[in-house]
Amino acid sequence: MGNCPCFEGVAQTKRGPFKVCICGGAGEVGQHLALLMATNSKVKELSVYDIDMARIPAAGVAADLSHLEFPCSVKAYSLSMAARPVSDLPPSCLQGCSLVLVQAGIPRKPGQEMKDLVNQNANIAKMVVEACAKHCPEAVVALLVNPVNSVVPAMAELYEKKGLDPKKIVGITTLDVVRANKFVFEATGAPVDSISVPVVGGTSSGKSVVPVFSREKACLKLPLEKRQALDARVQNAGTEVIKAKNGKGSATLSTAYAAYLLGSAILDGLSGKATTECAYVKSNANELPYFASPVTFGPQGVAKVHGLPPMDSYEKQRLSEAKTILQGEIQLGLDYAAKNGL
Repeated sequence: MGNCPCFEGVAQTKRGPFKVCICGGAGEVGQHLALLMATNSKVKELSVYDIDMARIPAAGVAADLSHLEFPCSVKAYSLSMAARPVSDLPPSCLQGCSLVLVQAGIPRKPGQEMKDLVNQNANIAKMVVEACAKHCPEAVVALLVNPVNSVVPAMAELYEKKGLDPKKIVGITTLDVVRANKFVFEATGAPVDSISVPVVGGTSSGKSVVPVFSREKACLKLPLEKRQALDARVQNAGTEVIKAKNGKGSATLSTAYAAYLLGSAILDGLSGKATTECAYVKSNANELPYFASPVTFGPQGVAKVHGLPPMDSYEKQRLSEAKTILQGEIQLGLDYAAKNGL
C-alpha cells in the first residue's frame, strides 16, 4: 500500500526525528526489525527491550547496531520474566517514544484453544501496553502479537477504559500486503513498485484476510481462477515458509520487513507527510468494531480509517466469510478487555 495516494485532508506538521522502542527486540523478528529501524533517517534513538532469557541479550543487539554508520543511537533494556514493565522497566526505555513496536507472544500449541492463546498472549501484550500508557501515552503502539485479530481489540479497549485513544493501538496488516504484491508481480511481471493490493478484514489469520486483487490494475487480465489461487496463497503464506524451513522457523524476515514498512508509514505520518498503509485498527468501515483497511497516518497517528474499496463478486463472498471468522476473534479480545484493566 506504500504506493497509495495520501489523504490530502490531514494537516501538515513537520516533526522528528523520533524515538522508537522495539519490545521483543532481541528475538528473531525483533533483531531484523531493529536493524531496519536503525537505518531509518527519521529514527534518532532506538530502545531495544527484551526479557533476560532471550538467547541473544538485548545489550548485544544494541552493541551490534551501534556500529552502523547511521546517526541513530541504540540503547538496550532487559527485565526478568517475573518483572512488570510498568514498575520495573527504566522509564527512559519508553519515555519520549513516538512509536512502540511490540513483537512478542508464544506460538499456538497443537490442540490449544484459541481462547487460551488469546489470554496467554494478551497477558504478555498487556504488560507492555500498560507501561506505554504510563510512560508514552501519546505514542503509536504497533502490535505484532498473535492472534492480532483478538489482541488488538483487547489492548485498544483497555486503552479506552484508561481514558486514552484506542486508535493509538495498531495491528500489522502489511505482511499480507507485501505477500499479495509480490505474488501479483510473480504472476504478471508488472513492475513490483507499481503494485499495491489493498488487504481488508483481519490479519495474518487464514480466511479472515481478504486481498482485494480486483483493485490492482496488474490483475485485470488475470482470470478469476488465478486470482483465487493468489488469494489462497496469501492465506497460507505463513505455512509455506514454515514448510520450506522444515519446521525449524517461521516467517521472521518477511514479518520484520512488513513491520518496518508499517513503522515507516507511521513515522512518515508523524513527521507531517500523510501516508496510507493497510492496518488493523478500531474502525467504522463496516459493522465490525475492528477491521483492517487502508489507514492514513498523520501527525497524531491514525488520521483517517478508509472504508472498503469496491470489490468483485468473489471478493464480496470472501469478505462475508471473513467477517464471520473475524467477529468471533474480535469477541475474544473484547471479553479479555472486559475482565482486565491497565
